[in-house]
Amino acid sequence: MRIARFSTDEGMSFGVVEENTIAAVAAHPFGDLTFTGQRFPLADVRLLAPILPSKVIAIGKNYADHAREMGGEPPAEPVIFAKPSTAVIGPGEAIAYPERLSERVDHEGELAVVIGRMCREVPAARAADVILGYTCANDVTARDLQKKDGQWTRAKGFDTFCPLGPWIETEADPSDLAISTTVNGEVRQESRTSLLLHDVPSLVEYVSQVMTLLPGDVILTGTPAGVGPLQVGDEVTVTVENVGSLTNRVVARD
Repeated sequence: MRIARFSTDEGMSFGVVEENTIAAVAAHPFGDLTFTGQRFPLADVRLLAPILPSKVIAIGKNYADHAREMGGEPPAEPVIFAKPSTAVIGPGEAIAYPERLSERVDHEGELAVVIGRMCREVPAARAADVILGYTCANDVTARDLQKKDGQWTRAKGFDTFCPLGPWIETEADPSDLAISTTVNGEVRQESRTSLLLHDVPSLVEYVSQVMTLLPGDVILTGTPAGVGPLQVGDEVTVTVENVGSLTNRVVARD
């Protein structure tokens, strides 16, 4: 099932995507879904970020090839950091390049996990019980600021630096999905989630030992090798097998 957040002239709703239509549901997507009876052609609605999380927890250097391209060895334990909820945007929204502050902004295509219920200290074997589903993510990063600061909050925390979408796929198996990133149609990243150093259940266990996860919170699972610079005017697409494709264009920040 694909759960989307969308807007029409009548306002914002959650809905279930079924082929070329979207069926609106009442309230939120957590728990049993209640359909309102409204159905819209998918072409007539605007897809928004599928969820507005209280927090986005990201995992650094979770593919060995990416760890090495960043100049280090793969870490023994997950490296976690946070992106603010204000960084989240949806499909089709613009990534704002902060040209006055950064000279290099990179794409980082990732599989994102959406939490479905409040939880803490979740064993890996029970991780599936607390996951609502999966979506595509782009952990946009001001690479020069990341190197300059020595920690990652500013580099990864700009408004618009966390595109998510196009929807939440509830039935995907995250253990071995193809993931790719293209810029203006050129493939920049290509890998599989089977190469994650720490898989999804392990990440849910690790993160939930540190903090309580709330419904809608997002865990970014890490990016494979091939990260690289974006320029104003570029169109970047992250595609995850059996989940979907997320496309955003880069514009100059006002």
